[in-house]
Amino acid sequence: MTAQAPAALVLEDGRIFRGEAFGSEGSCFGEVVFSTGMTGYQETLTDPSYHRQIVVATAPQIGNTGWNDEDDESGRIWVAGYAVRDPARKPSSWRATRSLQDELRTQGVVGIANLDTRALTRHIRELGAMRAGIFSGAEVTDDREMIDRVVSGDQMLGADLAGDVTTTESYVVPAVGERRFTVAALDMGIKSNTPRMLAERGIEVHVLPLGSSLSEITAVAPDGVFLSNGPGDPATADHAVELTREILSRRLPLFGICFGNQILGRALGRGTYKLPYGHRGINIPVIDSDSGRVAITAQNHGFAVRGEPGEHFDTEFGRAVVSHHCANDGAVEGLRLLDTPAFSVQYHPEAAAGPHDAANLFDSFVRLMSEAR
Repeated sequence: MTAQAPAALVLEDGRIFRGEAFGSEGSCFGEVVFSTGMTGYQETLTDPSYHRQIVVATAPQIGNTGWNDEDDESGRIWVAGYAVRDPARKPSSWRATRSLQDELRTQGVVGIANLDTRALTRHIRELGAMRAGIFSGAEVTDDREMIDRVVSGDQMLGADLAGDVTTTESYVVPAVGERRFTVAALDMGIKSNTPRMLAERGIEVHVLPLGSSLSEITAVAPDGVFLSNGPGDPATADHAVELTREILSRRLPLFGICFGNQILGRALGRGTYKLPYGHRGINIPVIDSDSGRVAITAQNHGFAVRGEPGEHFDTEFGRAVVSHHCANDGAVEGLRLLDTPAFSVQYHPEAAAGPHDAANLFDSFVRLMSEAR
């Protein structure tokens, strides 16, 4: 194999991990986080929620299935950079049309390979997600200079990023078969599989830009409103919060996921906070406070809603409950209003490549809209 250029992943605390260039050569900056998913790297890389983050894959070998044109969750790769231990030398899937490395190069994504991702993950887990940079080729310079460039970057706390990834124009995903409902989906970083799974349930989905007004939402005569996932600090999303409050006041059925859960939480008067290193992967256990049942879920978030497992609280829109929580750390994983048709979860029921434990939440949304008619 051709020798690769040297590369370095540099953390803001001064720790440096050495490796080789992977993907495009150059430099990139963002918050370094780790994802525990053993599959689905293409979906991860194209998930808009990873905007401005350098993702570390904890699975030791990445790239086996190459890259295809069917599994993207958006129109481009959104991660700021990618760090892997052992990249596959060539893809071995019949669905692959090119390699992961080729796609990273094509889209100008800077990565690093052949570094100790286990040590890096432990470092993040113990000290928290932090600013980082990947430098490769000619960009690898004096250690102090690279650290200074990392430290001068923006932090994720206070970052307003959803506007970077939202659609510029509204579009419609038609229902599969007979149209039963119409849903207005507020795009804060929506993944392709979300409207697809709604459409499979007879829902015509109108995907609207983040800056949409209430009148633009009601203009599509929706039976319900969907709040999507997305990147950044929910404390900056004042427009989405106020819009959610207006939707709740009109008693339109509402369902939110991930960033949408945090937006609903803020609309109900709850605060949000930054997790030490977040929840990212496809194996995170969530407990339903009512039934005690556990679902294995896909997650990608660095912020959470303040609250306690099973907590009941009063809001301007009636009673509410913390409906789900994380089995690992007790973080809020779901909210449900008891007097208004609205609920949300912090995880991804549309997860691709899986798991699918939570897919029935789309059916719960259908029932909510049916009952509201």
